[in-house]
Amino acid sequence: MDTARLASPAPTLQQLFAEHGRKELLRLAVVGSVDDGKSTLIGRLLYECDGLFEDQILAVRRASAKRAATARQTGAAHEATAGEEIDFSLFTDGLRAEREQGITIDVAYRYLSTARRKIIVADTPGHLQYTRNMATGASTADAAVILVDARLGVLAQTRRHAYIASLLGIPYLAVAVNKMDKVDFDRATFERIGSELEHFARTLGFEQVRLFPVSASQGDNITRTSARTPWHEGGTLLSWLEALPRQSPQAPQTLRFPVQYVLRPHLDYRGFAGQIASGTIRVGDEVRVAPSGRTTHVAGIDTFDGSLSEASAPASVTLRLADEVDVSRGDVLTHVDQPPLALHQLDAMLVWFGEQPLDCSRRYLVKHTSRTVPAHIEQVVWRKELEDLSEVPAETLALNEMGRVRVLCRRPLLADAYRGNRRTGAFIVIDPLTQDTVAAGMILGASETTSGNAHAHSLVTSSERRNRLAQRGGVILLPSGPDTRVHAYQLERALFDAGRHVAVAGEDSEAALALAGAGLYAIVHPSAPQARRALRGLARDAEVSWFEAVADGTPEQWIQAIVGTEERAS
Repeated sequence: MDTARLASPAPTLQQLFAEHGRKELLRLAVVGSVDDGKSTLIGRLLYECDGLFEDQILAVRRASAKRAATARQTGAAHEATAGEEIDFSLFTDGLRAEREQGITIDVAYRYLSTARRKIIVADTPGHLQYTRNMATGASTADAAVILVDARLGVLAQTRRHAYIASLLGIPYLAVAVNKMDKVDFDRATFERIGSELEHFARTLGFEQVRLFPVSASQGDNITRTSARTPWHEGGTLLSWLEALPRQSPQAPQTLRFPVQYVLRPHLDYRGFAGQIASGTIRVGDEVRVAPSGRTTHVAGIDTFDGSLSEASAPASVTLRLADEVDVSRGDVLTHVDQPPLALHQLDAMLVWFGEQPLDCSRRYLVKHTSRTVPAHIEQVVWRKELEDLSEVPAETLALNEMGRVRVLCRRPLLADAYRGNRRTGAFIVIDPLTQDTVAAGMILGASETTSGNAHAHSLVTSSERRNRLAQRGGVILLPSGPDTRVHAYQLERALFDAGRHVAVAGEDSEAALALAGAGLYAIVHPSAPQARRALRGLARDAEVSWFEAVADGTPEQWIQAIVGTEERAS
């Protein structure tokens, strides 16, 4: 009888869950150029940490054998030899196109568990075309592993990925010089490549840079120390991952709750749904609504599973407030003594992903937390030259180039500097015509020219315009319908005959806001519901007068309402 087994009964499922819950979580990004072995490294980690199911292993064994047989038939001897063993890259290359091309296209997240911690691994693409996906995968990481092919050394894409990782605020970097078996585990080769990339990485501000000579396909220095590198005293990659501090010292604790949706299922319930970007909120906390500045208290924290007394990032919750304050999508709830910045003009680091170069004369959309605003990138202050990290004067950014830019937003971003809060300090830039994401940005702070440039704002005040035109001006939103365009021109005619300066802006919300800002009445009738909602927010932030025509009214009734509003305001 096995008395040892009787003395140590197998843990129950609840005990396993409890033990798993106590493990520390680490988010890891694996980056590098094409064919440096990222997928193979992750596959090896998963395999040796028991992070795979038996059917997955069997499927990859069959695929590896099939690939080896095909290689032997085509005379590719080196691939045939490699294919007799498990091809670890097949554990992560999930897309058919990835397997066909042998490259990673999209970000693949994998999960593994060690004795000390849980690790979420982001397998990021190395191809130049998919740099945007690499940045996406690395944006939430606490640490990064950058791979270098020992035969090729440090490439331009390697430097680019290291720089993006530093921009994204990743504090810990491991340099894995891979395919050491292809260079006979030559110490001089490792030290030459390692010192070059270590010197480059340290200038980028990483807190810790560690070097590992590895062979992902053979398993050297991944989870077990290799006897073929007796000169390496830095341990294994897995031991480094387990020894990293639990949390980045930059992890923010300031409460940021961007409102994503207002819930009003019936008259007795009004809640504000969203994901806590950072910090902790409790029932009874006094909170401030940005940008209005109104304050109230948290009356309740609701979730699908019931109410909570407190919640922390990254939980998704619905907050009930003690007072009926005005809160809309895009507003941010914070503690009263920790308001965010409200930035119209800001400086940011930008990584350009668009096929078309940055055009400073065009309008773009900036998406920041739950708020999307029209914006212009006014100026490229400089472009980063990755060979020597110099700052080069530039007027634009091309595909995969990075630089410092100055952004002017039509509505303020309720944000923080990226170095203080990675969640509310980041944004993406969208091309409004194609809806493609063309850039990722990290906020540095308010524009350095905001306070000193007196010509950045109009010298004519709104009251001066009203006095000159003898009218308040504003945006007039008509209800959508089959006769909307006809009604728009009828209303324009009637208002003009009544002595008002007025123009029809059609569905162009931006033109309507510009006309209203210049003191005219601008009649606008966007058909899309989201465009109408956005226009309400834009008009509120721009502080222009607002008239919304009732759906069952006539142009004559609308005029009476507008005139009545004018008289009450005068």
